[in-house]
Amino acid sequence: MYTIGYDIGSSSIKAALFDCVNGNALYKSTFPKTEMSIDAKATGWAEQEPQTWWNAVVLATKEILANSKVNASDISAVGISYQMHGLVVVDKNHKVLRPSIIWCDSRAVEIGDDAYDSLGHEYCLQRLLNSPGNFTASKLKWVKENEPGVFNEVHKFMLPGDFIAMKLTGDITTTVNGLSEGILWDFSKNSTADFLLKYYGFGDDLLPKIVPVFGEQGELTNEAASELGLKPGTKVTYRTGDQPNNAFSLNVLNPGEIAGTAGTSGVIYGISDSMKYDPETRVNTFAHVNHSSEHGRFGILLCINGTGISYSWIKKLLGNSSLSYDDMNEMASKVSIGSEGLNFLNFGNGAERMLGNKNPGAFFSNINFNIHSKEYMIRAVVEGVAFSFKYGIDILESLDMKPAAINAGNANMFLSPIFRETLASLTGVPINLYDTDGAVGAARGAAVGAGIFKSFSEAFSGLKKIETIEPDKKNLTKYNSAYYNWLDELNLQLNKKEQVL
Repeated sequence: MYTIGYDIGSSSIKAALFDCVNGNALYKSTFPKTEMSIDAKATGWAEQEPQTWWNAVVLATKEILANSKVNASDISAVGISYQMHGLVVVDKNHKVLRPSIIWCDSRAVEIGDDAYDSLGHEYCLQRLLNSPGNFTASKLKWVKENEPGVFNEVHKFMLPGDFIAMKLTGDITTTVNGLSEGILWDFSKNSTADFLLKYYGFGDDLLPKIVPVFGEQGELTNEAASELGLKPGTKVTYRTGDQPNNAFSLNVLNPGEIAGTAGTSGVIYGISDSMKYDPETRVNTFAHVNHSSEHGRFGILLCINGTGISYSWIKKLLGNSSLSYDDMNEMASKVSIGSEGLNFLNFGNGAERMLGNKNPGAFFSNINFNIHSKEYMIRAVVEGVAFSFKYGIDILESLDMKPAAINAGNANMFLSPIFRETLASLTGVPINLYDTDGAVGAARGAAVGAGIFKSFSEAFSGLKKIETIEPDKKNLTKYNSAYYNWLDELNLQLNKKEQVL
């Protein structure tokens, strides 16, 4: 018995065929084979054609079926993970009316800020747990204001994962989880955020029908099944955004548990059982995959823009193709904790929400020409990224979220021993590394939603832990000294920015 999971990213579409008996992925596929393009027609814009996502889903599915030799009739269910906060609009015939405004598009920032000020900060935070911000609802308001001809044709608006579900089933649906990430869910009333819809001038008829995160969300149409090579009637039984799904894939479901990712950008995603929000809006709170009105489970998400991109930048700067990440890890391991005072601020990928939307930039400081070689530069970059994670976890702790452990996939910067050891030691909690990814998580979620697994504990019985990194108490003084040295530099730069403003 098998399920398929799709992870709809902005750089690629990943798919995984999951063996429900053995509890692991049988085959994986990624399309396109080169990075998917993002169109930027103006500064701060980022758009993609939804049909491009669907084409990649079709190709990935066909590759899986061809190479796994699994019979389509043995595939019981489909799960979907997707890039969060995007906007897709369609007419009554389900025709896409314009390219999707995706997660990293910033055109609606001012719209969200104006709504936050007009409706009242405390009012929004108590009901939405967030500012309306640059999220899906605000992006639709931008379309209403700037493309009235398009808006007048809108039958429904949805998130990227809702679009893929529509292509699969022919039905336009969404989830409470999805509505919360679009800042369209009123947690105080446990219903759609009618007050925000009214403020933006949207009728509630524009909203898709709500279906559960786990459970039957529709069946593959004959047309979709024919394109994919799957069986008509195969059920779609799981859907959520990529960060909640990453947490789910790591079995992060309970209060105090934290999931971490450190790709181009980094995310710390912690679970709470109470409706927490940050008055400074440095973090965002969404309904987690196992949230319900009876048993609240809230995902508190903190994003750091400049993580893996920092490491890839220093790789290109120092050696590019001639220097591997393994080489870099080996070089950095020869340098002592703290890089002999060399600091690296890793905030060179745009304004950082956790810093109050300030952009201190990225740079080295305390360079000593007689000491600091490229080995020191590499270690300083890795430590700088780890320090930024520690800074973010301190924010979560200020919201009474003390982590018991950090769970992460064995990928990206979590492959670096220095990064892992520095983070574990500074936070004082172990890091658990697992063999999983977003597409596998979506396939596992589909198996839960289809009832193949009767509980979460059964679903994760096959999840393989690769390693646990324990805090290095012996060298904690050195780690703390290096961190506070970095923190002093960060505060100095933030204060400079304030003085300039």
